[in-house]
Amino acid sequence: DTIATAVPTPFYCYSSDAIRTAYLTLSTALKPVGASVCFAVKANGNLSVLALLAELGCGMDIVSGGELERAVSAGAPASKIIFSGVGKRRSEIASALEVGIHQINIESEAELDAVIEVAGALGVRAAVALRVNPDVDAGTHAKISTGKKHDKFGIPFEDIPALYAKAFAAPELDPVGLAVHIGSQILDLSPYRAAYARVAELVRGLRSRGMPVRRLDLGGGIGIPYDLGSGPDLGEYATIVRETVGGLDCELTVEPGRWLVGRAGILVTEVLYIKQTADRLTAIVDAGMNDLMRPAMYGAVHPVFSVQQVRHGSHTYQIAGPVCESSDIFGTYGGLAPLRSGDRLAFGCAGAYGASMASTYNARDLAAEVLVDGDRFRVIRRRLTTEALLTLEEETEWQGSSLFSATDLQT
Repeated sequence: DTIATAVPTPFYCYSSDAIRTAYLTLSTALKPVGASVCFAVKANGNLSVLALLAELGCGMDIVSGGELERAVSAGAPASKIIFSGVGKRRSEIASALEVGIHQINIESEAELDAVIEVAGALGVRAAVALRVNPDVDAGTHAKISTGKKHDKFGIPFEDIPALYAKAFAAPELDPVGLAVHIGSQILDLSPYRAAYARVAELVRGLRSRGMPVRRLDLGGGIGIPYDLGSGPDLGEYATIVRETVGGLDCELTVEPGRWLVGRAGILVTEVLYIKQTADRLTAIVDAGMNDLMRPAMYGAVHPVFSVQQVRHGSHTYQIAGPVCESSDIFGTYGGLAPLRSGDRLAFGCAGAYGASMASTYNARDLAAEVLVDGDRFRVIRRRLTTEALLTLEEETEWQGSSLFSATDLQT
């Protein structure tokens, strides 16, 4: 409760120890198969979080020029950065090539042509891997599935040989291998076996045509249990990797995001009001879907617990945010102690796809972020206020002095 007293709600709070433990647990489990780890920056792009992972030896998987800038600023070596994503601008491709990243994962023939063009203009040879769409159902939410035939991601399985040959023939490119990523929040590991088996089939086929395949990017997506139960068995995942692609003599990389930071973060919020109707109790809190989008977007339910001393009794509450949308509901939770205005709650498993997906919808501030390390803590991103955002906006020359400044509004 010390942090909650010092930092206005809502705010995110991350545990350094939890992040370190997650990384070391995963890297140790993958050591027998020789797979390196690149963190999916989209899960949590805070500089302090990235720096912590970089210090541990973790690489970075990026999907934009902004994430490239963040990764480099956090101290990640360019040689450990992989550029994924379907919509890379030519300027972003150029920036990645100029700093010398590990590889670019190609999502389409049009993107391959763009990399050829940019690499040629820069006079460099670009290391590229072709991202395979294996047409495998990851068994996850439709909005975070990325490996089925009609998903926007990757190159159709049957098109890979011809496109790899095109890359192999281009002097501007160094085709190093293949990449695959079938989705996010995967709890049943069997789809990985199906996807990796298809990738192995491609590797053998390409090699039989005289084209070397040196690297395999196996993607991420290993899920976490939001009910705080046990998650996927990392030993089982390592076995799948070994049995499908382990014998191909390829450099292996995995790209987890949520698994490394999801359980390391909470979103702390304050109860504003208790609203009682004929059929329910609703706790209105000051965090909303603008702070934590996952419940509204995916129907996700994050665990919730009280930050202060728990009172006796048990009630069921619908917990709702202040945003003017009917979907701004975190869920209905039973077994909660009686709540009052001013109480603080924490939503667990909020370290991934929380702050990184936040917005200023309804002109609400972006929540601060806090990092805890042992018995110390620090605000690692200050609250981004509406007043600060207003400084980025300008009135048009034809509106004259009809707009007020934030200072004017306060007087």
